[in-house]
Amino acid sequence: QVPLVESGGGLVQAGGSLRLSCAASGQTLSSYCMGWFRQAPGKEREFVAAISGSGSGTDYADSVKGRFTISRDNAKNTVYLQMNSLKPEDTAVYYCAAAQRAYLAVTTTWYDFWGQGTPVTVSS
Repeated sequence: QVPLVESGGGLVQAGGSLRLSCAASGQTLSSYCMGWFRQAPGKEREFVAAISGSGSGTDYADSVKGRFTISRDNAKNTVYLQMNSLKPEDTAVYYCAAAQRAYLAVTTTWYDFWGQGTPVTVSS
């Protein structure tokens, strides 16, 4: 098991920024691909961004390219999602996840461990 804990969510006005963090206590994340997903009310969970174990590779959903940046600090066992120029349609619960078997993964089926989620609300 890899216990993941997200933080940093909250309420922000459209155009604002938030930085989400995902930390693992007692576990080294450097061997895992890490991803961020989100789920809005009544919708399926969707891919947002992913980063390879070393941080050399990243991938983003088209809807967040140019606005969101995923990064990681393996020394701190923490992954970040910097979200800028937020829009009301970014409102969702954001989840981080860890994948053992993939370099970069964009589908939920590749991910083995999930956090509990942190809510993000963007007001118009």
